[in-house]
Amino acid sequence: MSLVGTRNPPRILIAGAGIGGLTTALSLHAAGLRDVRIVEACPNLRAVGAGINLQPAAVRELTELGLGQALDACAVATGRLEFHHRYGGLIWSEPRGRDAGYHWPQYSVHRAALQELLLAAVRERLGPQALSTGRRLLRYEHADRTAGSREAAPAGVLAFLDGESEPIACDLLIGADGINSAVRATMYPDEGPPLRNGISMWRGVTEAPPFLDARTMVIIGCNARVKAVVYPVTRPGPDGRCLLNWVVEARTADDPSADDPRGGADWDRSVPADEVLAHLGGWRSDFLDLHAVVSAAPLIGRYPMIDRDPLPTWRDGRAVLLGDAAHPVYPTGSNGASQAIVDARVLAWALARHDVEQALARYEATRLPQTTRVLGAHRRLEPDPVLRQVEALAPDGFRDIRHVLPDDRLDDMRSCTRQVTGTDATALNERSSWSVTA
Repeated sequence: MSLVGTRNPPRILIAGAGIGGLTTALSLHAAGLRDVRIVEACPNLRAVGAGINLQPAAVRELTELGLGQALDACAVATGRLEFHHRYGGLIWSEPRGRDAGYHWPQYSVHRAALQELLLAAVRERLGPQALSTGRRLLRYEHADRTAGSREAAPAGVLAFLDGESEPIACDLLIGADGINSAVRATMYPDEGPPLRNGISMWRGVTEAPPFLDARTMVIIGCNARVKAVVYPVTRPGPDGRCLLNWVVEARTADDPSADDPRGGADWDRSVPADEVLAHLGGWRSDFLDLHAVVSAAPLIGRYPMIDRDPLPTWRDGRAVLLGDAAHPVYPTGSNGASQAIVDARVLAWALARHDVEQALARYEATRLPQTTRVLGAHRRLEPDPVLRQVEALAPDGFRDIRHVLPDDRLDDMRSCTRQVTGTDATALNERSSWSVTA
């Protein structure tokens, strides 16, 4: 039975105002569910973080939410993905987004710009009262298990917030509160902190001249040694410069955040560029001065590469997980934010057509197996096995990759990149819409 238009529509509380939480609020509103509130721990939603990629599957969903033009105005439509040896040789190149046959582009965008776009849409469509900041969720309880009488209210959730004596009662609690989710910790109290794989990541955003065609993402090196990822998140301005997002990954013995149980990055603390440059000795390229890009970054954050094991279920009564709270993945596939956006749309679509219990079951049955497969591909660091083979066979570089690996081995790169994105053009283009029509 659809919940839209019922006499008592469900009261929905979303924990977290990140990309997943904001997209969920917009999706529920578009589906006709209007009693939606968001609580966010951060008192001021500041422009922090670095660049992210939105795969065509996510861009389709944001476009169908009416945000396509606004997204295009603040992002770069990625046209190609290239893998290079640390001495510059081209290993593999493939088209991306519309150039790869999708009906929707792939975008590279600054995380802060995307969050501001979503936040403005939430305030416009749901009203400013829909979002409360500085309200950190601590835990939840099931209302029917705490009422203590036979005349208890219908099954629901009590959400307890830091510093507040009275909980918020709701019919559905959506945990979109990130890798250190309090909702997940309530469901799985013995899980412990995020899992580390020993790779440290240094990230920054630098104003610099564009490289190649100003629409290409490059991946240089491999995780067997050191790996770098660079791509533009803005178009070139009148001065011919743009913002380049970059990340350098290396296995290190020291980890300054090892004692931090939350395992996150502190974007208010910058590490010196020399700490990053020490891993790039001898690197060279005729299209990108990576050393100069790193040296010119105004802020460099360092954090570990972390994730969590897949869960058997994302549901606990009327509480459910979404995005990084449900399935955090390594950023190696440029797919974490995209998966959260798809989660949001599937959940809203299900809630618009079924009662809460049925909707949550359908949402989980659709998304949990898919995201578990994506998580596995990310853990294998796809397509790093091929890149490691190139490094082993040609440690000093090469002129032509075909002298290093046969074509059939290189073709493995295409299947690897498809595994970490979790979809292909034909499947996405032919799938019916998750938009709710009256």
